[in-house]
Amino acid sequence: MPKINAVIAGLIRPLVEPHLPDDVEAHWFMTKDQAFALAPEAEIGWFDMYDKKDMGEAISRAGKLKWLNSIYAGVDGMPLDLLREQGVAVTNGVGINAITIAEYVLMGMLTIAKGYRQVVQAQMRHEWLIDSPGKVELYGSKALLLGYGAIGKLVEERLKAFAVDVTIVRRTPGPGMLGPDDWRARLGEFDWVILAVPATAETDALIGATELAAMKPDAVLVNIARGSVVDQDALIAALSAKQIGGAFLDVTTPEPLPPGHPLWGVENAHVTMHLSGRAQTLMFQRSAERFLRNLERYRTGQPLEHRVDLALGY
Repeated sequence: MPKINAVIAGLIRPLVEPHLPDDVEAHWFMTKDQAFALAPEAEIGWFDMYDKKDMGEAISRAGKLKWLNSIYAGVDGMPLDLLREQGVAVTNGVGINAITIAEYVLMGMLTIAKGYRQVVQAQMRHEWLIDSPGKVELYGSKALLLGYGAIGKLVEERLKAFAVDVTIVRRTPGPGMLGPDDWRARLGEFDWVILAVPATAETDALIGATELAAMKPDAVLVNIARGSVVDQDALIAALSAKQIGGAFLDVTTPEPLPPGHPLWGVENAHVTMHLSGRAQTLMFQRSAERFLRNLERYRTGQPLEHRVDLALGY
């Protein structure tokens, strides 16, 4: 029986290799050059790299690829048209980091609501504050949540525990939800606008100058989606002019944000360097377990779980 050739990022090796069946021949890479060299023979590929361009190059070289797996939830940066043309099944990491990202959203909202940055700064100055720099309660506030995938659902669950009134925006809205054409007219009602949508052509610059102008003067924008979802220049202008209350940004354009970039110096912007998904210890363990479950399905001809719709991009 012929071997199944798999090319896999070496970081995950200790969690995967001991559990591989005999008919899978794994090749591990630690550098992009190793990935490029191994890719052409891969039937199964797990080409995750920090640099999405390098990752895309490895995928493009994998002419025999049948299944591409990724720890990333977003597939932006991957050659989706090529994968679709070649009939490659793509599975992603949707939901793997959802718990910690949802917790990050809550952390960001509380940090801004209670002025916690100023509290930390006062401690560093050895200054005893006699009043709280932030007096906002989450209780009874209103949040607009754009995106209702694995992350969005957990964000809603946590915010409801704080008695936040959550309104959901979804491509196919259910009862009490808003559709993609309904939410802009209501932007002025919300204290928090939370972005948890996938990065697609439809969501590019979803929040721009028009949307920012429609928000409440004390509203806060929370972005844990992708930097491309926001017109960053328009956001910097709105924040600098105090047109909105603030922004909690786990994602930016570009990443990493270069030293000296104007966004670093915006007083009411909180930039958290795309750390939300990394603020945990179980990411690789969950990814390995999911891959091994899907590997068994692949070997036995069953449909793969967490498969990406390459036409929609998520």
